[in-house]
Amino acid sequence: MTPRARGVVLVVLDSVGIGGAPDAAAFGDEGSATLQHVAEAVEGISLPNLEALGLGCVAPAPGLGPVAAPAGAYGIMAEASPGKDTTTGHWEIAGVILDRPFPTYPHGFPDEVIAAFVEATGVPGVLGNEPASGTEIIERLGADHMATGKPIVYTSADSVFQVAAHVDVIPLERLYEICRIARSLLTGEHEVGRVIARPFTGEGPGRFRRTPDRHDFAVAPPRATVLDELTGAGLEVRAVGKIADIFAGRGITSSRPTRDNDDGIDATIAEAAALRQGLVFVNLVDFDQAYGHRNDPEGYARALERFDARLPDIRAALQPGHVLFVTADHGNDPTTPSTDHSRERVPLLAAGDGVRGGADLGVRTTFADLGATVAELLGVDTGGPGTSFASLLG
Repeated sequence: MTPRARGVVLVVLDSVGIGGAPDAAAFGDEGSATLQHVAEAVEGISLPNLEALGLGCVAPAPGLGPVAAPAGAYGIMAEASPGKDTTTGHWEIAGVILDRPFPTYPHGFPDEVIAAFVEATGVPGVLGNEPASGTEIIERLGADHMATGKPIVYTSADSVFQVAAHVDVIPLERLYEICRIARSLLTGEHEVGRVIARPFTGEGPGRFRRTPDRHDFAVAPPRATVLDELTGAGLEVRAVGKIADIFAGRGITSSRPTRDNDDGIDATIAEAAALRQGLVFVNLVDFDQAYGHRNDPEGYARALERFDARLPDIRAALQPGHVLFVTADHGNDPTTPSTDHSRERVPLLAAGDGVRGGADLGVRTTFADLGATVAELLGVDTGGPGTSFASLLG
């Protein structure tokens, strides 16, 4: 297959959904629409650069509307896999459509799971073992943790086993070791999507703060992804943010972990400028981690505006023959009572060489269409799910 592009930069705005998922009610998310509700909550949002690419054509909202002549191509993607979590969304983008959801634990983990965890790690027991907001449970149980040395274990509506620990009680490398052990234990019926290390600092309640040293230990994809196919063809796959964690390091030629969105955007610009031939795959997590899960629409809006202000810098870093995609992996509507992810459709924007302004990419019925398109643009035949829309780009 002849390549149509020399490089692709794929940026995932973590949790920036746009509502309208046809099966949202089945997930308890009927009416959720992250981007539109954020814009409504702050009485209008200013995203001129995303708007120019066509974002307002697929997700009109206060302050965000369709433009007469979009500079980019635009569309919408719906998720086919039965989930609304980060791992499921990214895997589907990369061509893995799951037939069953990862397990979740609305009442905490079973006694046998916790007992195996305590025995294998040697910790003196655990605190929590319940669904909770990370910042809230640290505030509530942090002092007990410091007094007892017991790590705080918690989950959410997503398939995650999270371990929080104060860095002065359980040092960072020991916390990572504990999480690696948990990852090895959580298999079979308890194979959660991610085990997450959540270190924090501070002298006591009211002063506890999570550090940027979060680390995700994801289960490996069950079959080859587009990333595997690209690296197998000798192309680069440069991961930015938590991408390497999400794919358990598979199909990745280099990785740049990041501390926040600004750091992630800087890394994206550097990786795009350095890319020879292949893919830069980016996750910008602050929308979800710092604002969606904390029900903070004001912070969410400002983070979107900061990304929008940096978008011209990302586009300027594209080399001849590069194509840029901007999308999301699920929703996390901060205006709802829930602090969890929401089942939503996501925006799909494209720009760069060979992309015709105003091209309508339609409503894609699976995120895997994007992975198939990336593969075709780079001249790799994956044979996986998804229908490429490369021919619609220009």
